[in-house]
Parts: sequence; C-alpha cells; structure tokens
Amino acid sequence: MTSFHIRFGTEVADALRAGRPVVALESTIVSHGLPRPDNLLVARQIEQAVRDAGAVPATIGMVGGELVVGLDDAQLTRLATVDGVSKLSVRDLAVAAATGADGATTVAATSAVAAAAGIGVFATGGLGGVHREAAQTFDESADLVTLARTPIAVVCAGVKSILDVGATLERLETLGVGVVGYRTRRFPGFYLTDAGFDLDWSVNSPEQVADVLAARAAQGLHHGGLIVANPLPVDEQLDPELHDRTLAEGLAMLAHDAVTGKAVTPFLLAHFHSATQGASLAVNVRIILRNADLAARIAVAAARRPAAAA
Repeated sequence: MTSFHIRFGTEVADALRAGRPVVALESTIVSHGLPRPDNLLVARQIEQAVRDAGAVPATIGMVGGELVVGLDDAQLTRLATVDGVSKLSVRDLAVAAATGADGATTVAATSAVAAAAGIGVFATGGLGGVHREAAQTFDESADLVTLARTPIAVVCAGVKSILDVGATLERLETLGVGVVGYRTRRFPGFYLTDAGFDLDWSVNSPEQVADVLAARAAQGLHHGGLIVANPLPVDEQLDPELHDRTLAEGLAMLAHDAVTGKAVTPFLLAHFHSATQGASLAVNVRIILRNADLAARIAVAAARRPAAAA
C-alpha cells in the first residue's frame, strides 16, 4: 500500500537535518511549462544553478502517488518524459496520492509542500495570478491564496505577462502577501523587465532578504509569503513589440478555441514558443536560472544567520 506521507530524497533529508541551505523547485515547469526534450535538460540545469550557488536543490513532485521532496534523476526524467502527468495544485495532492498519480506541483502546491517540509526559499519562473477577463470568469490562480497563508520566500520574475498584472498586485495586497523588488522599485512582467507598476519596497542583496525573513519569524505576526521579484536585465528580456503582438494573437486564439482553466497558461506559453521561434523559450530559461541562483544565495545567507541555527 502506498504511503501518503511526504518522502524526502536522501540529499535533501541530510541537508535539512544538518541545517544546510535548501531551495525548493517546482516540477510543473518540467512537465507542462517547457517543451520536450528541453524540459529535462533545463530541469537539470536549474538544479545545477542551485548547487553552484551553494545550496541543495529540492525539486518537488509526485511519482506513483508518492509526494517527493527532492526528486532523484530517474523520477525527474519520468515526470519530464511520460504522458499523462497531472498538474497538481494544493487541493489536488490528496486525491492524486490516493489514486496513485504521477503529478507535477504548481507554485501553490510546491510552496505548501516546501513550507511543510521546513524549506523557506523557493525558486520559480513567474507566478500565477488573476487572469484577464476575471471579472466575468472569476479565474484566479490558487498561487495567490496559498501564498497568503504559507510562510515561504518565492523568487520569481513577477507575474506571467499573459495575466492581468495590475489586478494580481491588487489581490496580493488584499491577501497580505509581501512583495519586494530585487534591486528595483518596478514590478517585472516575466518576459518583460518592467510590467508597468511601482513597488513600495526593494532589497539589494541576498543578505537583506534573509534579514526580512528573520524579522518576519522574530515578530511572529505575518504568516504569509514573501515575493522577491527579480527582473531580467533589459538586454535579456523578450523584445516588447514581439511580446505584445504575440500575446494579442494568443489571447485571440484562446477565445476562438474556448481554452479555459488550467489549460490557459500552457496553451499561451506554447504559443509564445512557436510564434517567437524559440525566443520566448530562451528568455524563460534565463529567468528560471537567474531565479534559482538568487534563491540559493538567499538560502545560504539565511542559513548563515545565528538565528537559523537556534
């Protein structure tokens, strides 16, 4: 009979016991966010980026109904290459476990599992958020409400630009999720360096982020997440005109094909990949590798604080 407890990879379990820095990584980017065969190659590069910056990668996913924190290479390969891998948010985890599913964890699920496992830093590409036309569809990512109650730092390139960025920022404020720009006072838009919105706060180093996390823990007042918005340099972003044109085409295709719910983001990302002839994929990879590096440096800084050993 399958155990429904969270299982830890050996390296991750050893690191957590020893108080070494660990960075959580999602598996949805592997199974749903990137095309084959690039997905497996990039997944390994993400883990290596974390290692190169001094931390232990903990890619989270479900294999045969078993929720694993720290997938090994064989498990990572399985989620990257087999068909029928489910996209799992927090609400799906118990059902997927009970039915023996293979599943890739979203930002919401990865955040919840990482926090339960004692991991305080998570690297991803871009957050989910409020979808365009949400006033009619009520379509909003579970990432937002999960981060409102999950004490984890999420390093990302802002909100995916295919969403309603302004509405997402408003929801994050209402939900009490902290947002800081990394060396910027402007909120990034995933493919774009600047999504057009100001931020109230910025931080300038991994150590400063670690200080924010330590202050949150010491105060004991805020139990939600902290978004560390890490924009791409201007010369590494997707060309803004190409971005806007591709997005408009993709949104029209969504309406024409009546694509809704969980299928929206993979559909639009696939359209960006094909319509930009791979340029958006290259940007996507740069985003996640930069975020993995920063998240690892934050985890290292947090582990070095005296309070981290207490």
